[in-house]
Amino acid sequence: PGTPMSVASAFDGYPMALKGQGSRALAGSALSAFIAGTVCIILFTLFARPLADYALTWGPPEYFSVLLLAYAALVGLGGANIFKSVISVLFGLIIAEIGTDTITGTLRLMFGTFALLAGIKFLVVVVGAFGIGELLRAAEENIMTKGAVAARISWANVFDALKEMRGYWKTFLRSTISGFWIGVLPGTGATPASFVGYGLAKRFSKHPEKFGTGILEGVVAPESAASAAEVGALLPMVTVGVPGSPTAAVILGALLIWGLQPGPLLMRDHPEVVWGFIASMYIAVIISVTLNLFAIPIWTQILRIPFTVQVPLITLLCFIGGYTENNTLFTMWMVMVFGLIGFLFKKLDYPLAPLVVAIVLGDDTEAALRRSLIMSHGSLGILFTRPVSLALLLLAAVLFFLPVISAIMNKRRRSPGSPAEAIPS
Repeated sequence: PGTPMSVASAFDGYPMALKGQGSRALAGSALSAFIAGTVCIILFTLFARPLADYALTWGPPEYFSVLLLAYAALVGLGGANIFKSVISVLFGLIIAEIGTDTITGTLRLMFGTFALLAGIKFLVVVVGAFGIGELLRAAEENIMTKGAVAARISWANVFDALKEMRGYWKTFLRSTISGFWIGVLPGTGATPASFVGYGLAKRFSKHPEKFGTGILEGVVAPESAASAAEVGALLPMVTVGVPGSPTAAVILGALLIWGLQPGPLLMRDHPEVVWGFIASMYIAVIISVTLNLFAIPIWTQILRIPFTVQVPLITLLCFIGGYTENNTLFTMWMVMVFGLIGFLFKKLDYPLAPLVVAIVLGDDTEAALRRSLIMSHGSLGILFTRPVSLALLLLAAVLFFLPVISAIMNKRRRSPGSPAEAIPS
């Protein structure tokens, strides 16, 4: 798998390739992602404005609660160890506090370094952690690209996949709806959605034993769910300013760089940006399916480039990206530091997504909490006396403790029938 969200697709996609059906698997993957993405963009278009208008009625307590919901979802639904996810979030919040306090103007955690006056820029963190960090991991694990297998998709493959997909319309609909909903939940993204889509398809299938042996349904389900989740993750980012996935967090950071604040005010003050963003998504899915269907032979050639050539090129681009943030060598050093941090996170199996989201939302979270306390003269009770805020906090608590709740429920299911299998406390 090239990305975590492609893991579920590989369960059946790779066996199909071994059977000589790789082209049909690629065609089914591209078409299911295209159709699911288009359907969810239409849903995005219909619900973006009403949600943004409703969010305009929110105050600081509601915003703090929805941001807390994002962190809880990252920890509870992230799939990683809860303790490690919490550590990642807290580390990101600490990084977000570096620089000038936006409310009082107090300098924090700068240790006499004037270059940190404006804080650590989001771009520097992303380029370092995901760029340099991945290169260090690849070098440490001795990952080498050994060439690619030629791949082509003919119109016959496309029509065959379409014809077969018609029999999986229930699977497609189920995966699209579940994927979109999971994507809307703050901090989740396409990876858990793809596994949920695959799991639901297998659970409701008449022949679950065929999953994992190389069937098109096992590719359609995770691909449609992942595509739907990627679109759904953008909805809370645009309407309330909370990214639904790490990808949405990167887009949010890009909007902030341009001086645009995602949220309900963006829809009111800059509607051309939002509608242009929606139009670009329609164009993107068309270009994406075109490239997937017809340019695969070109993209597979990239894997033929020796790893020793890829590394210096990617490293150069990372440092150029870091330098252009404010044209100082200090940012290049910061890219190296966060590259090392990203490498250590991967090495120790700490999730990077909570770190990135916490850095993006850290300032907004602090500002919302402090404004709430100002409104209530220092009382946290304001978070529990407003209905929307209380509902969001309760949902955050459920999501945070979801792994614990699931473990307890599984333990109770096993205990009556087979006491020997009960999980020791």
